Amino acid sequence: MGQPGPMRTVAVVGATGSIGSQTIEVVKAEPDRYRVTALGANRSVDALAALARELRPAVVAIAEGSLEAELKSGVPAGTEVRSGPGALASLAAEADVVVNGVVGFAGLPVTLAALEAGRRLALANKESLIAAGPLVQRARRTPGAEIVPVDSEHCAVHQCLRSGAADGTDVAEVVLTASGGPFRGRSADDLVGVTVDDALAHPTWSMGPKITVDSSTLMNKGLEVIEAVELFGPGYGVGYDQVRVVVHPQSVVHSMVTFSDGATVAQLSMPDMRLPIGYALAYPDRLATPFGAVDWASLRRLDFEPPDLGAFRCLALAYAAGRQGGTRPAQLSGANEVAVEAFLAGRIRWVDIPAVVEAALDRIEGTNPDTVDVVLESDRQARAAAARVIEELER
Repeated sequence: MGQPGPMRTVAVVGATGSIGSQTIEVVKAEPDRYRVTALGANRSVDALAALARELRPAVVAIAEGSLEAELKSGVPAGTEVRSGPGALASLAAEADVVVNGVVGFAGLPVTLAALEAGRRLALANKESLIAAGPLVQRARRTPGAEIVPVDSEHCAVHQCLRSGAADGTDVAEVVLTASGGPFRGRSADDLVGVTVDDALAHPTWSMGPKITVDSSTLMNKGLEVIEAVELFGPGYGVGYDQVRVVVHPQSVVHSMVTFSDGATVAQLSMPDMRLPIGYALAYPDRLATPFGAVDWASLRRLDFEPPDLGAFRCLALAYAAGRQGGTRPAQLSGANEVAVEAFLAGRIRWVDIPAVVEAALDRIEGTNPDTVDVVLESDRQARAAAARVIEELER
């Protein structure tokens, strides 16, 4: 492991969600190395207050301003409470490492604030990087700023790239693995009648409902393709023709990188999000706690197969949006969020999700995302277009 550096402070934004909860588990596993100094959540005031009483951070923040008084009454005396639209982003300056576990497009301000403050961003919110790639790249150039991805696939790529040449020119291909979700092996016809409960029954990972549905449609993997190009294009020259997706149901190989000499380096571990979270906190060191260690005596096989783009159309939509560039990825993400919300609410079928996204994108134009306002407007247009498509389906 090497000798770890001095204690690092951690801000956990999205503290009451899955990523936030597991980040706190990692911190508790190695309390001599990490200390939580800031916690933030959107609306889960009771859970946030309970964490504040347990961890005693200096600052807590809640995005819903109307909950400020309730939060103040539940946290220890002397804890600073922030609330309102900019509260979560304000936490970025309060720690060495900012864990962005906010779900969806709402994570963008946290991403930008962390990088502009010159902090390490442990990024679990893929939508912010996808929606505002050029803005994130600009903020990423701030002295001291760096992104260490928390998604298991991109964390794996980050680890694999460490074995390559320093200039990054020897990367031939990045291979992202997908579990295939609960519907792996089913044809398009088989998927017409699947239910919300079916889509939420992920065979490998325990995640929030939106991400779990995205996994079932392979939109999650499509967004990860865009994210891979944004993360590893600068410095490694990774483009869309170099990123491939393979279905790997065991979820033990989290991703692979093939180099120019034909060698492929892979990162393997049992499914456990605490490993990539810990990697992001410790890098360039490693945790002493073995989250996700493989039992080689019981691991019998590793399977790989190509994804079925006919049954899982969201993956192809994501590649197309990424290649178009500009605000197209933001619009894809926004339209998809609306479609997934409608599916979870029982308003549309699972098979309607890619149809809604595609129809919404056909109704709006892309542009250059040179400011946050442009990104926000593109997101708004995509959501409105998706909402109109859904209303038409319901008639």
